[in-house]
Amino acid sequence: MIATHSKIHALRSFKVNSLNQSIKLKTPNLEILATEFIHFIDLYEKLTSKDQSKLDKLLNYAPQLISTFDNDNIIVTPRLGTISPWSSKATDIVNLCGLKGIKRIERGVIYHFNRKILQFELPQILDIIIDKMTESHLENHSNADSLFNEQEPKKFSNIDILSSGKSAIEESNGELGLALSDNEIDYLYNQFSKLNRNPKDIELMMFAQANSEHCRHKIFNADWTIDSEEQAISLFGMIKNTYHQNPSDLLSVYSDNSAVMSGYRSTFFEPDKNGLYKSTQFNKAVLMKVETHNHPTAIAPIPGAATGSGGEIRDEGATGRGSKPKVGLCGFSVSNLKIPNSLNVWEKDYGKPKHIASALDIMIDAPQGAAAFNNEFGRPNICGYFRTYEQKTQNNQVRGYHKPIMLAGGVGTIREDHVEKGSISAGDIIIVLGGPAMLIGLGGGAASSVGSGDQNETLDFASVQRANPEMQRRAQEVINTCTNLGSDNPIVSIHDIGAGGLSNGIPELVNDSKKGANLHLREIPNDEKKMSPMEIWCNESQERYVIAIKSKSLKLFKEICIKERAPFSVLGDATENRHLTLNDSYFDNKPIDLSMSLLFGSTPVTQKNVKTVPHIEKEFNTSNIDFTEALERLLKLPTIASKNFLITIADRSVTGLVARDQMIGPWQVPVADCAISLSDFNGYQGEAMSIGERTPLALINSAAAARMSVGESLTNLMSIYVEDINHINLSANWMCASGFPGEDAKLYAAVKAIGMELCPDLGLTIPVGKDSMSMTSRWHEENEEKSVTAPLSLIISAFSKIPDARIQITPLLDISIESELFLIDLGLGKNRMGGSCLAQVFNHVGNLTPDLDDPKLFANFFSLINQLNKESLINAYHDRSDGGAMISLLEMAFASHCGLEINVSNPISELFNEELGCVIQISKKNQGEVINRFKQNGLDSYIKPIAKINSSDEIKIYHNNKLIFTEKREVLHHNWSSTSYEISKLRDNPICSESENNQLLVNSEGLQVQTSFDINESISAPFINSGKKPRVAILREQGINGHIEMAAAFSKAGFDAIDVHMSEILSKKIKLSQFHGMVACGGFSYGDVLGAGRGWANSILFNNQVKDEFREFFNRKDSFSLGVCNGCQMLSNLKEIIPGSENWPTFERNTSEQFEARFTSVKIQKTNSLFFHDMEDSIMPIAIAHGEGKAQFTSKLNNKNIAIKYVDYHGDSSQIYPHNPNGSENAVASVCNDSGRVTLMMPHPERVFRSIQNSWHPKEWGERSPWMRMFENARKWVG
Repeated sequence: MIATHSKIHALRSFKVNSLNQSIKLKTPNLEILATEFIHFIDLYEKLTSKDQSKLDKLLNYAPQLISTFDNDNIIVTPRLGTISPWSSKATDIVNLCGLKGIKRIERGVIYHFNRKILQFELPQILDIIIDKMTESHLENHSNADSLFNEQEPKKFSNIDILSSGKSAIEESNGELGLALSDNEIDYLYNQFSKLNRNPKDIELMMFAQANSEHCRHKIFNADWTIDSEEQAISLFGMIKNTYHQNPSDLLSVYSDNSAVMSGYRSTFFEPDKNGLYKSTQFNKAVLMKVETHNHPTAIAPIPGAATGSGGEIRDEGATGRGSKPKVGLCGFSVSNLKIPNSLNVWEKDYGKPKHIASALDIMIDAPQGAAAFNNEFGRPNICGYFRTYEQKTQNNQVRGYHKPIMLAGGVGTIREDHVEKGSISAGDIIIVLGGPAMLIGLGGGAASSVGSGDQNETLDFASVQRANPEMQRRAQEVINTCTNLGSDNPIVSIHDIGAGGLSNGIPELVNDSKKGANLHLREIPNDEKKMSPMEIWCNESQERYVIAIKSKSLKLFKEICIKERAPFSVLGDATENRHLTLNDSYFDNKPIDLSMSLLFGSTPVTQKNVKTVPHIEKEFNTSNIDFTEALERLLKLPTIASKNFLITIADRSVTGLVARDQMIGPWQVPVADCAISLSDFNGYQGEAMSIGERTPLALINSAAAARMSVGESLTNLMSIYVEDINHINLSANWMCASGFPGEDAKLYAAVKAIGMELCPDLGLTIPVGKDSMSMTSRWHEENEEKSVTAPLSLIISAFSKIPDARIQITPLLDISIESELFLIDLGLGKNRMGGSCLAQVFNHVGNLTPDLDDPKLFANFFSLINQLNKESLINAYHDRSDGGAMISLLEMAFASHCGLEINVSNPISELFNEELGCVIQISKKNQGEVINRFKQNGLDSYIKPIAKINSSDEIKIYHNNKLIFTEKREVLHHNWSSTSYEISKLRDNPICSESENNQLLVNSEGLQVQTSFDINESISAPFINSGKKPRVAILREQGINGHIEMAAAFSKAGFDAIDVHMSEILSKKIKLSQFHGMVACGGFSYGDVLGAGRGWANSILFNNQVKDEFREFFNRKDSFSLGVCNGCQMLSNLKEIIPGSENWPTFERNTSEQFEARFTSVKIQKTNSLFFHDMEDSIMPIAIAHGEGKAQFTSKLNNKNIAIKYVDYHGDSSQIYPHNPNGSENAVASVCNDSGRVTLMMPHPERVFRSIQNSWHPKEWGERSPWMRMFENARKWVG
């Protein structure tokens, strides 16, 4: 029986307007009038009136749609035959709320149009509004039962080589998109001929995925001949050479999902077996991983980038015997954006394949996908890059990134005794943990191994995965709990499920221990019953891990999964016989029955016989370039321009372990050189990471491009003190159009340049990396064959442990001192302009590139800047890279809101060359000492004064002391931000984009800080010294990700913080009566399905026993409660059981229609809130990170309940975006109940209770941030 529920708004008006703009281009006079959600409810039986009322309340999570529409409509639903992630979570919620009569609930969208849609128009409209991978067009309501029909499973297919010979495999190779080479086809034909049987489609697909270029890196392991000369070593051999030359401090290389280096002895803060958060000292190792997800991002940018980030996070979590991802990075390379109404003069329209997204669409959508996954999983994204490049060369080749680069990486932590995977024994249980199988991402490993356009469009779309980060959070919590057990960790070995799905993950898991496996196909959790064995086994459904445990550990593992509500299934066991058997109980057969040696057999080594193609590019002549025009163009080049639109949508503070994100200074300008994380909540040790990439140089000199990429990663990393350059390890991600004339030889030269020469010379190791060898897009357009080929691209990510995160220097200038800015020019005046951004914006390539000419000199430079930083002899630092010293200087001025007097002898070549180097600020009193140090290190000829700070807030350029350019700093800042603005107004609410753009021109002092109390006084110290520790419940639900830092803040204030999952409350395992305090933490409970925090709240309100327990807790006079972010949203929905909360608001979608991650100032109001006692009138900066934080009041505002307000840069409460980041009425950021014992707040004090956690803070702050006081107030209140 199918029931429906509708009439609530789906898309906001500006989203509808955006769709209408696309529709208008194809079908004039047709437009969407409105959209509404429609819910389809699969019932066991008709609901009672009471249950129907309960369901209506649950589903009315958005404003009601009042109007009726009589014209045509289109109903879009999840793909027929699938169960969407939304459905799984919504069904969980309604079942937890006692609606047991509901079998499943699914959601669609009705699009109402202004007229009847003509038959020929329908496909065009569906192309605009439907995601063809995950959605279907439902022709009418009567077909709703098709959403819930479970179709019969399909059988496997035999590939008939016994009758048709090798051609049967060749035919399947094309039909299934296997990307098998001729050698591999011969190998398979010979192997199965020896077995005298036909291979099955599942076996061929498994072999193709497990042996794809994506998984096996055949080109990097190939034998090479270049210009008829055989090479002595493979590409991978040259990479490994860096480890052979410098293996120190590396604990795991080339053998696991991530590389691992030793860290410092520091504190693990985690709950013990009884849930009590404790600190324990161990040697904490640092893992590092960087991946690319290029092909899926080209096809479907949002899910492609989301699963790129998600897959890399799983790689980290599945390292060793389980580890914890900590902080992430993300980057993009695309072709020219060609923004409508903002086209740049250098951008030419060459066209693109129809089935891939445009560069602009990629940069509108893909960053949202990557950010959304990281946000919901709970990993801060604090480092990145963005390059656009598309250029026609002298030989009329178009070089660019129609096939984009989507980079995802990060740092995690792991116990040293968990670094090495255990050895699986025969009889060990094989478990799959995480989400269900679905028909998505089929053949992804193979698809990523061919160029865009080299296989059909259907196979391209079939290879794209879809993301469910909330599920991955649950699975990660299981891994965390296991690793928290230390030596009792039940995980023997673990492997993430990525490329190739289970067909790659399980064989690799058991093969690493020289074992086989006996498995059962129908034990694989499956939400798409019609799938064939091949589709079940080989799909790349995300958020899954395969784990081996001892049979005796199954009970413990099950208990952990039940607590976290993480699905898992026992698939079978490991066998001593190295044979893989997959049993199918439905068809009573064995879809897989073959030796592991066949799957991982000795296919012939790839042979690469390539030739060098000399470049023919002409010299880039800058003599006729006007300085003002050059600067204007460069400030709009996305590579150089503000990355604000990329950064503010990504949570950068979750974990409370971030010491440096991309934003700098009191005006929060995105110009940081590197990212810094902390090892724990107590000390200052940590990790740093940076990115270097100079890909356009490779069109001229690939070896120089590789060296410069390494050099840039190091000049970026030099903003933080590193004890020894040998502590730095690199990830090398290579992108190449293998097979394109000259590119393979360039690749070999580049790998040799850093693997055999530069890195060994500098003492650097490359223990991790990835390659993507198919970077060409091909298509036909009007009978013309077209292609766009990426330059050989090396993205270097540098990682290092650091002894003290406070020893950092940023582009923020100290304008209070007398000082001068100096340029350190490692190019020594060569000013080589080939491959520069200046060349790009004038449609040239050039023929002479910058280079890292002298490794010894560079090492001296690195060591000297490092030491000067440690001794506090440098006040500000910024590296020189894209755009040259001019951009370095401007970004320092933008961050500092000051003017500069810049004096050079050759403005174009001196200010716009991109040789390695940096700009440093040196106080007048230290100039003599610093310059003398340069002289002592043989670097005195490389340093020269270049600028001084002025009081006019203008940028003035002097050519040999003659003024040639002047402009207000804020005008240039505004121009630099214009590209970000143009993209954000296409993506977000344009009213908000306009407001933020206008605020750049407002003069201010930046973030305001004014405290009404002594921030250094610890008012909880007497209570801590008493030895009494009140218990506070750190309450979380599935999808919550901010509980660790919350526990750390309360623990530091003198509480015993106890981990409490809602599953333990609902099962009566834990009672709230055991606690003085309860804190509902931030995150994405149930993925924000049915409204942010509403599902969590309703699981309480519709369970009488739990509702009474919470009501009793709120009514206790000795209890307190705090709700932060998602916990704030949840508690706001419990008003009916919280006394004195009648005036509370609801929290709705941000006005910007975007997740907002900001560092903004708020002002404490006078209320009864126990948390803010004696803090009123304080103005303090704080991290915010939410998508639904807009406070809306249905009752009259009552100031006695308003605890915190958002304020602008003048300290006044504000409705102006982004000072008020979500559009909250009356600038409300926090409310409390009448008694003050229950406080709700959207900002995150638990992430900034230490000064070091703040993106910016006044110099006079010590260890403590003022937000520590609110936690200590709670401890003092308890007594």
